[in-house]
Amino acid sequence: MYILASASPRRKELFEMITADFSIIPADIDETLPEGIAAEEAPVYLAEQKAAHIAKQSAGGTVIGCDTVVVIDDRILGKPADEQDAFNMLKMLSGRVHRVITGVCIIENGVKHSFSECTEVEFYPLSDEEIHEYIATGDPFDKAGAYGIQTWSFRFVRGIRGDYFNVVGLPVGRLARYLEGKTSDI
Repeated sequence: MYILASASPRRKELFEMITADFSIIPADIDETLPEGIAAEEAPVYLAEQKAAHIAKQSAGGTVIGCDTVVVIDDRILGKPADEQDAFNMLKMLSGRVHRVITGVCIIENGVKHSFSECTEVEFYPLSDEEIHEYIATGDPFDKAGAYGIQTWSFRFVRGIRGDYFNVVGLPVGRLARYLEGKTSDI
């Protein structure tokens, strides 16, 4: 039995591609990052915190914690606080390549296995009008970097290099191969 330590409906849908044998227990943790942590290390750190929090509460099962960040210029873009924050993030991503990094932590029988997956995403140049139109949909507010590649904002994406599902929030192929025992290389 797997336990997904995430409240994300997107992660739930993606994990269903791997197995139907899981439950969801969201990890309500303080997501404050330690001072000086590198942007690339932040999602694994948070995934480990989430998985450990749920593993302490559960009696058995394999706990999977995840966290996804958008990184540009070594700066982490989290979920936008308001419309202006969403606008500023999307303006920063406009016409540029950024990285989407998902950290995954698997705790099984008290043993922790962690990895991160990085996908590069390139945006078309965006007009202020396009950005405001997208913000008006309400979609950006629960998504790191203020966009969801699987929703209306797919129009912004010129291309990706890496795992598409990672950008949605879970590196499905890599995680599935590990859970199925096809690789120990995570």
